[in-house]
Amino acid sequence: MRIGEVRRGGSERKLDPKADPRGDLNEASNYDNFRVPAGETHVLLDERGPGVITHLWMTFLGPEPQAWAKEGSANHQEMLLRMYWDGQERPAVEAPVGDFFANSFGKRSEVTSLPVVVEDADSYNCFWQMPFRKSARIELVNQSDKPVGLLYYNVDWIEKDALPADTPYFYAQYRQEYPAVSGRDYVVLETRGKGHYVGTVLSVRTRSPSWFGEGDEKIYIDGETKPSIWGTGTEDYFLSAWGLKTTQTPYFGVPCFDQWGIVGGHTSAYRWHVCDPIVFRTGIKVTFEHFGWIAPDENPGYRSTSWNEREDDYASVAFWYQTGLPTFDARAPHARARRLPSLERVVACAREVVDGSRHGVGSVSKQSLAFYEGPQLLYRAPSADGAWLEIPFEIKVKEPLRLLLTLTKSYDFGRYQPYLDGVRIGGPLDLYSAEVATEEAHLLDFWPEPGAHTVRLECVGKHALSQGYFLGIEAVRLRERRPRVLRYGHDKDKDWRRDPKLYR
Repeated sequence: MRIGEVRRGGSERKLDPKADPRGDLNEASNYDNFRVPAGETHVLLDERGPGVITHLWMTFLGPEPQAWAKEGSANHQEMLLRMYWDGQERPAVEAPVGDFFANSFGKRSEVTSLPVVVEDADSYNCFWQMPFRKSARIELVNQSDKPVGLLYYNVDWIEKDALPADTPYFYAQYRQEYPAVSGRDYVVLETRGKGHYVGTVLSVRTRSPSWFGEGDEKIYIDGETKPSIWGTGTEDYFLSAWGLKTTQTPYFGVPCFDQWGIVGGHTSAYRWHVCDPIVFRTGIKVTFEHFGWIAPDENPGYRSTSWNEREDDYASVAFWYQTGLPTFDARAPHARARRLPSLERVVACAREVVDGSRHGVGSVSKQSLAFYEGPQLLYRAPSADGAWLEIPFEIKVKEPLRLLLTLTKSYDFGRYQPYLDGVRIGGPLDLYSAEVATEEAHLLDFWPEPGAHTVRLECVGKHALSQGYFLGIEAVRLRERRPRVLRYGHDKDKDWRRDPKLYR
């Protein structure tokens, strides 16, 4: 038995990617990273067996522009991780790098669990045991139009004299439905063979207001027609209760949960069956119902109930071990198809529409923040008196939409009351936060008439701890509602000015 580690370094890697580290005092000896151009594949490991991979670590630049990558870099949803055992043509592991490490939606999140650790949201560690007899090959495929910058990695493995004949192999497979298909449960895994199921990463982007996760997990063992494992709700499968919130533990966690009950909210959760593997002899099918609460205007009877089939966007990675070859036919689509489709019908970027006639006392400027693809508009109001900002937008077609603002919160920001076309919408928005952060302020569900409209934000004071009255806004957004809202048309002829509604 031999313990090995694959690690490349030194300037020689540009000529020979298998070059040994130099280990001398020349600065080039510290050149341990790689650049993976757009569309290319980088091999992290290509070794002969038998052996067992015990640990994989990698890191790379984030997607935002910076000194090392002025145009930005690929995000981890655009990088596809593939692992091949014993020369098989089909990968045993095929998943976006982010989703494999429980980091979904291209967002970087910290994870502290037993088999997967993402320290400080940028150091990706995997401790799943991965045996192989003849060979192991690990590839990173850059499916972005930008390069992967400063890629570093280590792969630790143990060379064996032999493996037992019945050794199960490690598998992980990504799949998605944008949106989940009506009339059938969402399938995470379906395979024939003998083995044990060890983990789930599930990611949901909501397309409707309210809580999406009433649906149960239903797991069918060895050809069952009725699932022997039938849970009590999505959050319960992920070992939480009464909903989900950001958390992390050794065996389950929610790395991403941005806002409760909004249209366009993001939730990702992991559950590792390390101590409670689900054993199967001839096959397994792992599914989730996609049921939950729904707003009245999405219900044919104009009622809000807890048990409705929803049409949210689902993605998942199944983790399992089995002997023989899996029969699961899912394959990861290209990164272009993995990118969530935009929900925005109208986007009025504040930086593009605000001039001197569109704000009160104070000044405006553009400010780049990592939260947004383009600069936000920063309004520097010296006090609450006479402080206001207006953003115009235009509606071309009468259809059901949700009005929201993408705002920044900070230590010197004020409280602002929103208005639409002179009508007060909701209560004041408190934009104070000790740390700089972004938040969507959802204001109104309505059927706006075609033509010009204006959102106005008036300063009404500030939080006691805030140091100022500033306002940071990226855009006014009109977000699409599900097609059934248009089909039912419950609110089509109602006057939103008399009774503004926001469905929660």
